[in-house]
Amino acid sequence: MNAQVAVVQMVSSDVLADNLAHAGSLLAQAAAGGAQLALLPENFALMGRDEKAKLAIMEMDGDGPIQSWLAAQAQRFGLWLIGGSIPLAAPDGRCYAACLAFDPAGQRQARYDKIHLFDVDLAGGESYRESRTIAPGSTPVAVTTPWGQLGLSICYDLRFPELYRSYAGAELLVVPSAFTQQTGAAHWECLLRVRAIENQAYVLAADQGGLHQNGRQTFGGSMIIDPWGQVLARMDLGEGVALAQVDMEFLRRCRSNLPALQHRRQAFGGASQALPT
Repeated sequence: MNAQVAVVQMVSSDVLADNLAHAGSLLAQAAAGGAQLALLPENFALMGRDEKAKLAIMEMDGDGPIQSWLAAQAQRFGLWLIGGSIPLAAPDGRCYAACLAFDPAGQRQARYDKIHLFDVDLAGGESYRESRTIAPGSTPVAVTTPWGQLGLSICYDLRFPELYRSYAGAELLVVPSAFTQQTGAAHWECLLRVRAIENQAYVLAADQGGLHQNGRQTFGGSMIIDPWGQVLARMDLGEGVALAQVDMEFLRRCRSNLPALQHRRQAFGGASQALPT
């Protein structure tokens, strides 16, 4: 079964209501373009003026206005909606960066908590310490969709191929992100394309893309990539939607003609693993 899929690019602000309104308009565009599955970027609901801002809007798991909004949008537009990342309360006072997947009935089907946290010092004095406000997740999560298994990840996870290898066999991989301009210019596209190639899967990557009120510049470049590593749709900067067709027959041909996933050796962790749900 084929599908029309969409990646939504935003330039989120520090005003929750404005961000939800913008995201709703962009999801309407995606639905009008025939999207059956849509991906929002990391931090779609809030790009605060400091790292602690997210703690002021964090919700308890299963109960909160952002979670209710996601469920309502999935139902309103009748699509699978992957909710980028939102802050859900952690036991130690920090939050988890949680990616939630909703089906077209508005029912939540999966939650993934970002495992790898962006604690880095970049050139030019650009510095981030996500671990100060975000608690790391520990478990890869895949969700069953009408088009096969979909492996969840968030932003900095992209640099850790072992996470995606744990999803080996999944037809779809999603990477909601807020990549910096500096790291995005150097690594964004090549990392995304190699994840598609090595896992012979479609990769959907929705990024933040512009200058935010907190002074942070995100890269943009949201894209959809096929299992051969070809970029099917791409955006530059600014808000918008990129759409492409996911062709499951093409995916099967890629895996049949070049059965790399079957050629993995046991000595290197090549044994098949059940995908968690």
